[in-house]
Amino acid sequence: MTKTVLCYGDSLTWGYDAETIGRHAYEDRWSSVLQKALGSQARVIAEGLNGRTTAFDDHLADCDRNGARVLPTILQTHAPLDLIIILLGTNDMKSVVAGSAFAACQGIARLVRLVRNHAWPFDYDPPDILIVAPPVITETANAPFAASFPDGIGESAKLATLYRDLADELNCGFFDGGSVAVTTPLDGIHLDAANTRALGRGVESIVRMMLGL
Repeated sequence: MTKTVLCYGDSLTWGYDAETIGRHAYEDRWSSVLQKALGSQARVIAEGLNGRTTAFDDHLADCDRNGARVLPTILQTHAPLDLIIILLGTNDMKSVVAGSAFAACQGIARLVRLVRNHAWPFDYDPPDILIVAPPVITETANAPFAASFPDGIGESAKLATLYRDLADELNCGFFDGGSVAVTTPLDGIHLDAANTRALGRGVESIVRMMLGL
């Protein structure tokens, strides 16, 4: 039976391209690379929103970027699911949002609880959860981005350790996105085409293991 994977993320999942200020080609996005690798064994759903946080409001946003508030609706939309991959936390580093890695980690824990305690329709079982730490923020000359993430470099460097410990505590899978991809100095936040493809290739093995493929 074909497995269903939901990729729940922000602009790294949406495919924001810092060079064009647009969107990466579909085939370059990490979720698309994962889909191609898994082939007919799985259906990969990309649910990425620019600016999405783990569980915090962004009052400057033109849409609801609070990942915790939106998640239950998305879970209901795409049920049943075999695996949800959560790649969030970078936007939590914004000083106007939360500004710390610890807050982002708490937000991830909130998302895990929402998945586990969701009122799944038709008695579907909750999916397994893979927590992915986003690559560390890079120094940039892009003034607006640098100003938005004043402590972002140091705080984002803490995410992988915090997320790994949280995954162990909550019995989730874990993958460090920074082990295979680096952010672009064009804005310090996003991935160029080569790095977003590398992320898709990087998560393939643990996704296969968690899906039993």
